[in-house]
Amino acid sequence: MPRTERERHKLLTRTARNLGLLFAGSSFITVVVANVADLGPVAPALALMVLTGFGFYLVGSTRTPVMPVATYVISLATLAAFCLPGAAVSDTATTNGITLFASTAIPSLIATLAAHPRFLWLVIPAYVPVLVLVVAATWPTGRGAFVIASVLVGWTALFVAASWLSASLRRAFLGMARLGRAHAVERQSSELEAQRRHGARLLHDTVLATLTLLAHSGIGVQPEALRNQAAEDARLLRQLRLGGTPMPRSSGGYTLERVETGDLGHTLESVKQRFGRMGLQVAWHGSGQILLQSHVLDAFLLSLSECLENVRRHAEVGSADVTITEDDTTVRAMVTDAGVGFDLDAVDLERLGLAESVMARIRDVGGKVRLFSSPGSGTTVVLEVPK
Repeated sequence: MPRTERERHKLLTRTARNLGLLFAGSSFITVVVANVADLGPVAPALALMVLTGFGFYLVGSTRTPVMPVATYVISLATLAAFCLPGAAVSDTATTNGITLFASTAIPSLIATLAAHPRFLWLVIPAYVPVLVLVVAATWPTGRGAFVIASVLVGWTALFVAASWLSASLRRAFLGMARLGRAHAVERQSSELEAQRRHGARLLHDTVLATLTLLAHSGIGVQPEALRNQAAEDARLLRQLRLGGTPMPRSSGGYTLERVETGDLGHTLESVKQRFGRMGLQVAWHGSGQILLQSHVLDAFLLSLSECLENVRRHAEVGSADVTITEDDTTVRAMVTDAGVGFDLDAVDLERLGLAESVMARIRDVGGKVRLFSSPGSGTTVVLEVPK
């Protein structure tokens, strides 16, 4: 049985159990109060009524129809007990208790049939014995028409309610299943998009940067540094081709090994050495002995490296300053150059280098980026990431 069907069956049987206990208990109290002066004649019927309530309590304890069928049979025996000669029903209160039992408690079992719609036709053959017995038990009171109408209305109302509840639960569970499938598709799509963006960032920061250097004949870069960078990029491409997911451990080098935390001091030094080989002198200020979560450190270093790469390519200066600060919750890096600067309104901030390799990468780890620049006054980029 599918999970949704099991849940629907569980809810319907629970409904049958709760309604049956409620109505059987109400009927029992009504009959007891009506005969409190002399319970002897109705004692067998009351005992069977208690047994019926116990049967309702056990409804749903198993997936088989044994308990609903047994409870129905006991309820018929209860009505038959009211037909015994010694239990002649002659007062209105007892008649009301019996009618309540036959018109509400017994048809509560319809909810268990509603869990299996193909068996709902059994309601009709189950209704007939109940009607015959309750009319026979209450006939001496002369209220046969009232009893028949009450039983008919009660069974009809519970049949309609159980059918509606079953159909509503089916629609609800089908809707939940569709929603779950849609969520899975959306999650897969988001994961694929994240992988695509990650790949684009990696290629932009490595292979594309190297190709750009080659296109400019490696001007300003030591040949050995260019060869090392090309070798690192080739190693990265091999890992990607083999299905790996390279994660940067230091700027300019990629590995498949993951670490939980990283020391900012060691990795900043490798960034400094790399850009020194490429002709950009980086002056570091502040503390580098800061521990960050691995994924935050990755984003922080790669964004910082991209900022320095932009200085090397576009600022027309040979040096930059990086200031590292921290407080209780945040680590900041301020990258400053005294280069040509640019007009923020005249530059497309959605370019891959800035939008993906800096802004989106920092934003993905819960950080933010601030950019300040003007023509002739240099550029300052502030990166902030959470600890």
